[in-house]
Amino acid sequence: MAQMGKTGNRQVRRIIVSGYYGFNNSGDEAVLKSILNALHAEGEAQGVTINPVVLSADPAWTTKMYGCEAVPRMSPSALLREIRRCDGLISGGGSLLQDATGWKTIPYYTGVLTLAQMLGKPTFIYSQGVGPVNRGWLFAPIRRVMNKSKYISVRDAESAALLGRIGVAHERIEVVPDPVMGLPLPEGADVSLAAAENELPIIGVSLRHWRKDGADLERAAAALAALASRRAVRFRFLPFHMPDDAVTSQAVIDRLKAIGIGGSVVELAAPGDDPQQMLLEVSRCDMMFGMRLHALIYAANQRVPLIGLSYDPKIDQFLNRLGLTAVGTTEQLDPEQFANRADSLLNDLDGWRARHGEAIDRLKREAQRPAQQIAALLS
Repeated sequence: MAQMGKTGNRQVRRIIVSGYYGFNNSGDEAVLKSILNALHAEGEAQGVTINPVVLSADPAWTTKMYGCEAVPRMSPSALLREIRRCDGLISGGGSLLQDATGWKTIPYYTGVLTLAQMLGKPTFIYSQGVGPVNRGWLFAPIRRVMNKSKYISVRDAESAALLGRIGVAHERIEVVPDPVMGLPLPEGADVSLAAAENELPIIGVSLRHWRKDGADLERAAAALAALASRRAVRFRFLPFHMPDDAVTSQAVIDRLKAIGIGGSVVELAAPGDDPQQMLLEVSRCDMMFGMRLHALIYAANQRVPLIGLSYDPKIDQFLNRLGLTAVGTTEQLDPEQFANRADSLLNDLDGWRARHGEAIDRLKREAQRPAQQIAALLS
């Protein structure tokens, strides 16, 4: 058994963090950065030094990026060694317990939790999105690891409802925002982006490849072109998952140029690996048109008015928490409807912030709850 240490009067806890980390996905890296920040802050507040060990697809990169220990997520020997040495294991955040991306995802994450629980380590579920789960045989491992966890938090009411239906007691589940709502800008960040009085409004665009036939991206290009036909804007494409999103963005940019965008400008940003740099990119936009969940969360975090395009229930669930609905889906998007909504939003940016500011503030506060609870349980 690992021995919980002390440094002076401070308790020291070694905690494994399991999630989709080290894959060069800005949204998931932002989740990790947010969790690490929150654990550090809440540990400090409660007299506990929390030393995280991240399970990563690229441990060297993760250590370089966040200054914490990291080990290979698919190495059974490393997993066993680290779990034996740890004082607890956090699973989250992100959409870990779903089978939309394949059936192997749930067995991996529940397997890591099961190993920790078999070795007598406390486990904590950190702001996870649960579902969709289309294969009924996957309910049993989810139910088992949840019922054996010391603390459970999910990022939306729909995830809580799904856990309730498969046999997890409702009173044990805390519904909290995505951790990224609490992510700060980099220190000393300059939010302006070549700003001048006569600058075009900057529309952040975050798209991903979803439909095999690309019809959803065709519709997105037509929608952006419809806005450009009404007013000159600066479309700034933000690739959240490299290199895939950069390829997708370039395809839409080429399509936009073929359709014609009048006096508008179109460009592809290169924010690099650091999630806080991407947050800074989003903060410089006047408006965000997002398909990626974390593009929308980054925008809300920075009070950038946003329009969501839904490809997954998690998009609708997040928008609902802000009192918003998606402008369309990957199956259906009306260009003129998008242009109407975007045009009226650009004419009333401050009004949007006033209407949704209270909901955003609440989500930012509540994003710290899992770290507070986990630090308290560890101390």
